[in-house]
Amino acid sequence: MFSISTDRETREGIISLKKPLNYERKKTYTLHIEGMNTKVDPHFSFLGSFKDTATLKITVGDVDEAPIFSMDYYILDVYENSPSGTEVGTVTARDPDSRNSPVRYYLDSKEDEERFFRIDESSGVIRTTQSLDREVTAWHNITVMASEVDNPSLLRHVPVTVQVLDMNDNPPEVPTDEEVIVCENSRPDQVIQTVTAVDKDDFANGQRFTFALPSQLPVNPNFTLKDNGDSSASIIARRRRYNHMSQELYELPIVVWDGGEPSLSGTSTLTLRVCPCQRHGKIRICQGEAFLSSAGLSTGALIAILLCIIILLAIVVLFITLRRSKKEPLIIAEEDIRENVVTYDDEGGGEEDTEAFDIIALRNPTAAEELKFRRDIRPEARSLCGLPHIHRSPVVELDEVDMQKFIRQRLVEADMDTSVPPYDSLQTYAYEGQGSSTGSISPLDSLGAQSEQEYNYLSDWGMEFQRLAELYEEAESESDVTT
Repeated sequence: MFSISTDRETREGIISLKKPLNYERKKTYTLHIEGMNTKVDPHFSFLGSFKDTATLKITVGDVDEAPIFSMDYYILDVYENSPSGTEVGTVTARDPDSRNSPVRYYLDSKEDEERFFRIDESSGVIRTTQSLDREVTAWHNITVMASEVDNPSLLRHVPVTVQVLDMNDNPPEVPTDEEVIVCENSRPDQVIQTVTAVDKDDFANGQRFTFALPSQLPVNPNFTLKDNGDSSASIIARRRRYNHMSQELYELPIVVWDGGEPSLSGTSTLTLRVCPCQRHGKIRICQGEAFLSSAGLSTGALIAILLCIIILLAIVVLFITLRRSKKEPLIIAEEDIRENVVTYDDEGGGEEDTEAFDIIALRNPTAAEELKFRRDIRPEARSLCGLPHIHRSPVVELDEVDMQKFIRQRLVEADMDTSVPPYDSLQTYAYEGQGSSTGSISPLDSLGAQSEQEYNYLSDWGMEFQRLAELYEEAESESDVTT
């Protein structure tokens, strides 16, 4: 409990504590202390041993301490579904001081927020405040605090664990998450599937299960159930062959009992799906068949729909490819330089075919001028002088018109016109007609030279052509003089 050491400077003995003192356990201590010289001169050894002893009595003073619990850790238990106010257990604490002050008990509110328990301040009895459910929370951890009535500032804590004991309050059930598959080629007395049960209660109450079909329902003509005696059951077919086209889904209710006290039972309904199966019971596309039947489509209809979708996709891809190919340049690389031949796919109609090519696209809109007049009309005729309007003859005689000047004027206009075609074209100023007995008057069809032409015969055609003959004779005479 104590230790002593020598001070190097003062050579005094210093007594120290090695363990805490407890007044309630021991109030006084008696120590025997011995002092001696560390270096003794042998010349004075005859004088004695050069050491001495003394007795020291130590008294422990009383200090006010916090209460002390009888145990460092408490484990209590209570059955689930117990009514509110059921006693869980008792914790005890006492004042270690000589006064033996009374103790008060509290629960730490931070740990027990939902208030499942309460404690009596004077006795330390812990009770429930509501019914407990083991399947929700099987263990509860709380903290109990104790303080003296005379000095509440001195507190002591102790952890308390409450275990909720199980009661058989949950019926067993068969899992229905997965569907049971029935092959179409199943035979009578063939095991379809083995099922088990689950129970939320403790293993002691749910370790054994018993299975059967509901007795209040009529006998199932399609399936039966066999209890295997090992907490499992087998679903067995009762007839030969099943057809998923006629009936795909079957429902099978199963009743299961547990081995608890008292025994509880539950009813679960399994869904059995009929599917085509391969050999050795391997399932073949059950989900696809179920989708087709639920949608009302057969396999042939689904294949036709898929083919249509594939064809449409192919057409769309081909259309996009053609559009992209048209946008590619004719010259793919700089080294690949070739002539670009543009084909208009128009044969043409000869020299007078002016409709084969749309010349408007080659005209400059800003430089284009409006057509001043038509070129296939004849000069305007003047009224005959001195004759009343009512006495005109059917054959109108033209006044003297300078035809050569007229033609030259049209020629100059054609040469100055910026909207004319970029190639030679024949300007037609009159239409001769068909079936004339006089033949063509076009100079292109004349066999002789221009100087050999005679125009006297034009006078025989009437007064309209007499002036034309005079004009041609004047033009001819002027050309001879020039020559």
